[in-house]
Amino acid sequence: MGERCGRIFGLAAVRDLAIAVGVTAVLLVAVLSAAHPGTGADLFGYAWLVIGGLALAARRRAPVAVLVVTGVCAVGHQAAGVEVPAVAFLFAVYAAVRAGHRTVTAVAGAAMLVALPLAALALPPGLPVDEALARSRDALEVAWLVAAGAAGEALRQAERRAEEAERTREETALRRADEERLHIARELHDSLTHQISIIKVQAEVAVHLASRRGEPVPEALVAIREASREATRELRATLETLRADGTATSPGLDQLPELVRRARMAGLDATLTIDGERPDVPVAVDRTAYRIVQESLTNIARHASATTASVRIDYLPNTLAIRVDDDGDAVPGGATAPGVGLLGMRERVVALGGLLRAEARDEGGFTVHAELPVGVTA
Repeated sequence: MGERCGRIFGLAAVRDLAIAVGVTAVLLVAVLSAAHPGTGADLFGYAWLVIGGLALAARRRAPVAVLVVTGVCAVGHQAAGVEVPAVAFLFAVYAAVRAGHRTVTAVAGAAMLVALPLAALALPPGLPVDEALARSRDALEVAWLVAAGAAGEALRQAERRAEEAERTREETALRRADEERLHIARELHDSLTHQISIIKVQAEVAVHLASRRGEPVPEALVAIREASREATRELRATLETLRADGTATSPGLDQLPELVRRARMAGLDATLTIDGERPDVPVAVDRTAYRIVQESLTNIARHASATTASVRIDYLPNTLAIRVDDDGDAVPGGATAPGVGLLGMRERVVALGGLLRAEARDEGGFTVHAELPVGVTA
């Protein structure tokens, strides 16, 4: 975004410079084609003309200063006998009004309407007053002055209306997104939360009764209890995130050891290996890495008929690499239609500009390998 704005402002500066040079060149050609150069006063007037024209290059950055400079230069070349319309001043009036400096521009315009006749009277003695005043009117007509100001004001109003319309569209989109988030939160709370709570309560009761009777608690029942507890915590965090406009915390890389521990409690011989120095990982990457490992371990427990699983996290330059392997019964060329979990995993990775590979290995088992950018791209 910053680079794009820089290019836009750079093009605007080039365009302003081109306009300034063009206005100066046109005025010089017009004067030289009608005058008889050579006197010191003429050369002095040309200098005023050139300075006033080239000052337009800064009209976007300093509109009031350019307005003053072009006005002074217009009076200067008029007093020096260089009779040319105050075109540079009209451009400056347009730029100043467009920038919102209407009062200053009105004062400057009124001052110019007074100063130009006085400058015309300073021409060589013997020039009739009516001719001097006619020359000042030719240099800056009130109609052209009003037209320049009106054009600047019209464009300023159009730009303001466009900004307001864009802001209104953004506010409408945000409001609709908020409404949709709250709707999803209500649906999750009313349906999924209730079902998970029932599973959690039943598992807690079963474990409690078995403990009271002195009976061994089945590992599967303990795993169900732990999974339901974790599901409740994650669902609560998800609901908080939806209701708090995405500002609530979500599980990330720091929770991977606990995730692997719960997989071991469910009967899967899972290991976690972390290599490299952890960089400053963006929140979206941190959350996605956790979800990839979580979904992979869930799929292994449900579908792979595996006994072991290995999770490896590698912190590479500008990249976070994730690899989850299992020793299940998946074989190359077998039925590997992606489920909802794998599709969601791929969508998360692609949204971050990363890469995901999920496939069976030749020696048996399944591998999920993801690479997420953590540098400037992220």
